[in-house]
Amino acid sequence: MTTGISSYRLRFLSEGIVIVARRGKCLVKMSFFADCAVVFCSQFFFFGMGWMFFMRRLFRNYEVHHMAVQLVFSLTFSLSCTMFELVIFEILGILEKSSRFFHWKLGLYSMLFTLIFLLPFYIAYFLVKTLRFIHQRRTVALLAGTFWIAFLYMFWKIGNPFPILSSKHGIFSIEQGISRVGVIGVTMMAILSGFGAVNCPYTYMTYFMRHVTDADIQNLERRQFQTMDIILSKKKRIALAKRESQRFAATTQQKTG
Repeated sequence: MTTGISSYRLRFLSEGIVIVARRGKCLVKMSFFADCAVVFCSQFFFFGMGWMFFMRRLFRNYEVHHMAVQLVFSLTFSLSCTMFELVIFEILGILEKSSRFFHWKLGLYSMLFTLIFLLPFYIAYFLVKTLRFIHQRRTVALLAGTFWIAFLYMFWKIGNPFPILSSKHGIFSIEQGISRVGVIGVTMMAILSGFGAVNCPYTYMTYFMRHVTDADIQNLERRQFQTMDIILSKKKRIALAKRESQRFAATTQQKTG
């Protein structure tokens, strides 16, 4: 009788544990889906903000608009803002840790795909398309692909002088791509910072310049003439003083002689 009761209790406890585990998995899935909804909604919001900024600020005075350029700009803006948002969520402890890690890796892969594959190919395609002697789309695509492959080769060779390669990570891993993007980004930021440090004072120097009128020029000329008169009078006094000293020295020598 006691063995039957104990087996019944064990079965009841095991069923309770299974039910709790299933509920926990359901709650984890629900929290993951809720976190995904929050991140994706914020991405759509950032995408719309990038679209409005592009249309109302950057290309406000231009008549030529390319839909692909607007999409790529808005996509890059949305991914960048999402990465910054995930950093803030990590500091404040918002969302689940697994959800933040998933969206962080997803954002990194999306950003690398945009920077290494999408943007260089589209730039090459757009530049080749502007050439007047090329009309066929197949030729344009082949030339754009050739330029893109050349870019990938240069992009990969940039990492040779730096200690980027590691035996822990593969050649085509995310660490290799991020390290090369970081090297190029830091170099470009240094060039742009140097250019801005020189160009900004040269551009805004006119705000600190005072407008010179004819009256100012006449006043300065008058002061210059007065200064020259004072200098001449001082020189005359110095010459007279020297002459008097010479006369005094000559008379003293005659008296002593």
